[in-house]
Formats: sequence, structure tokens, C-alpha cells
Amino acid sequence: MADELILISQTDAVRTLTLNRPQALNAFTTEMHAQLRDALDAAADDAGVRCVVVTGAGRGFCAGQDLSDPAIAPEPEAEPKDIGSLIERVYRPLALRIRAMPVPVIAAVNGVAAGAGANFALGCDIVIAARSASFIQAFSKIGLVPDCGGTWLLPRLVGRARALGLAMTGDKLSAEEAQRIGLIWQCVDDAAFTDTVMALATRLAAMPVKALVATRHAIDASQDLSYGEALAHEGNVQSELGKQADYLEGVSAFQAKRAPRFTDR
Repeated sequence: MADELILISQTDAVRTLTLNRPQALNAFTTEMHAQLRDALDAAADDAGVRCVVVTGAGRGFCAGQDLSDPAIAPEPEAEPKDIGSLIERVYRPLALRIRAMPVPVIAAVNGVAAGAGANFALGCDIVIAARSASFIQAFSKIGLVPDCGGTWLLPRLVGRARALGLAMTGDKLSAEEAQRIGLIWQCVDDAAFTDTVMALATRLAAMPVKALVATRHAIDASQDLSYGEALAHEGNVQSELGKQADYLEGVSAFQAKRAPRFTDR
């Protein structure tokens, strides 16, 4: 029986996925990738899920790729493994799966997030980190470039200068500094971390989820559009959302001065 590398739990409409290789700081293996993809697909297909939280077991969030995984580990006197093939087979689909989730996704970074683990977190919609957590672009230490979307995400989050500094030095960045420079949404004290994450996840789950996901897509799309094109795109998105039940419910609740009950997904 395969190890349970992804723990799955649910509280009301919030699905929590916990990376479960604590002895290895939850470093990725190909089997862990497969289980994570299956868990994300299941959450996407479940109408009862309105927000997903991804976190790590133990003292780490994810230390990136496990370099002892046979898919990547060098072998004496053998041809070097094609790392690009691994990226194409598991990391690219994972990053795109997160970006295509039909519900908001929160990365709850409870400890170190390094290499692909850091960029996997940054690819989620909102990143909340415990104050003891840290982020490390560890790729330069082993002669590689940022992957799992890192080359796209970093300059858009913190600008070219900081992106290059983080990627080239591979220096550890504290959660507090990550929040200060805009790399993540929020850094909270360890004692308040779990409650803060669940409070936000519960809040997002009660909001108009379809509109939240459309917001993700519109903001991402705008990075490649002119100002005028972005305005036009906004209009197209609003046309679609304006036909949805959540818009009618939101307006009705506002006019009636009552709490709305959103149901679209």
C-alpha cells in the first residue's frame, strides 16, 4: 500500500491538503506529486469544496525536490538525468493545476519553503506564513534556475532587482521580510498561525467563489495586456459575472441589508 503522502481533511467548505513527508521536510518525490495532483483534482471536482488550503506536516512546508528521488538522482557512470523532462512531467502540470483551480487556494507556509516548494507556495492565490517560516530560492546552490513558475512569479511579485538577488544568492528570506517586500500576503505569529489561516479560508469559502477565481484570471491576464486591453477584458469578465446567481444575490442582499448567501462555483 502506497504511503499517504498527502493528508486530506475538510472543515465545512474548506479542504486542507497536508504535504506529509515530515522526515524530509516534505520534499517532493514523483509519487508525492501524483498524490497531490489527485487530491487537487478531487477538490476541484467536489462541489462541496469552496476553498483549498495547502500546508506541510511537521516543521517544514516543502524543501523542494528530493534530490535522492530516482527520477532526478545522478547515477555513477550513467548519463545525466533529464531534469527538464521532470519539470515537464510533474512541475509544469502542478503549477498549471493550481492556477486553474475553480476555488481560491491558500498556501499556509508553516516552516521552510525552499526551491520548488517556495515557488509552489507563491503560485497559490494567497500565501500566509508563520513568523518562523522562511523562503529560499535554493536553485543556484546546485547549478539550476528557479522552476515551478519561479522565473515568472518572482519578478512580478517583487520586481527584477529583488528577483535576481533572491535567485542568484539563494539567501534565506524570513517570512517577515517576505511580507515586507510583497512576496507574500501575510506573516503571523506562530501561535496564531492555524487560526488565522482557517479564519481566512472560511471567509473566502463564504464569498462569491466564481468571482474570486475570475479575479485571479483577470489579474494574471492583465500582466500581458495594455491598459486599454485590460479595461476591455474587465468588461468581458463583468458581462459574464453579471449573469450569475451570485451577482443577483449580492445585489439583493445589499438592498435588503442582510448577509448574502453565495452559491456559484
